[in-house]
Amino acid sequence: MTTREHERLAQVHDDATGWRRWGPYVSDRAWATVREDYSEDGEAWDYLTHDLARSKAYRWGEDGIAGFCDRYQFLVFALAFWNGKDPILKERFFGLTPREGNHGEDVKEYYFYLDNTPTHSYMRFLYKYPQLEYPYRRLIEENQSRHGQGFEFELLDTGVFDQDRYFDIFVEYAKVSPEDTCVRIEVFNRGPEPAPLHILPTWWFRNCWASGTDRRPEPSIYPGEDGADFVSLIADDTKLQIPPQLHPHARL
Repeated sequence: MTTREHERLAQVHDDATGWRRWGPYVSDRAWATVREDYSEDGEAWDYLTHDLARSKAYRWGEDGIAGFCDRYQFLVFALAFWNGKDPILKERFFGLTPREGNHGEDVKEYYFYLDNTPTHSYMRFLYKYPQLEYPYRRLIEENQSRHGQGFEFELLDTGVFDQDRYFDIFVEYAKVSPEDTCVRIEVFNRGPEPAPLHILPTWWFRNCWASGTDRRPEPSIYPGEDGADFVSLIADDTKLQIPPQLHPHARL
């Protein structure tokens, strides 16, 4: 039996064009990695921390929640959230470095990749976001205090999910064609009371023009030929037409 996905696979000739040009090529975490380490002592964990990540441009990649981008990561789409109580936007996953964790490096989030076809024609993702303030400092301090002994202190142990006070955030991508993708975001309040949630779908260009010897032209944003109906984004050879309700909040 031949399915539509079999037909799409038959059209794939490489990973840079066609159905695989766009996909989930955004890292879950780029902060505190060796490729972004420019320290004098080689301490990658300390050079670009989670706290610094939101105010420093990466050089070799990006990270995000439920991220989506072109094959060379010139143009990136991901989601950010705010529950009205966190001190910062939830725009990347939080985790502990080996020096902070009870048993080494450890992500302290709950997220699940539920589905993905070989051509990335359909993808589904789930993130569980607490309604209470995310306990960044407590996770670090409690795990450090255990000195590698006993169980790890997990996000669930902090009590932020008590009484099911969290959001289930489902993100789905469905490709109409290799260059036309629909995104659906569904949020379910699992708690006993109404709670606020701000959702920020965000487009941005990876900063490949500010450093290094192989600098590329700085991308630009300008009105498309259809006036107010669309905007065009140019990043090297990448050109998209997107509706005004998804006008990019460029993080440059």
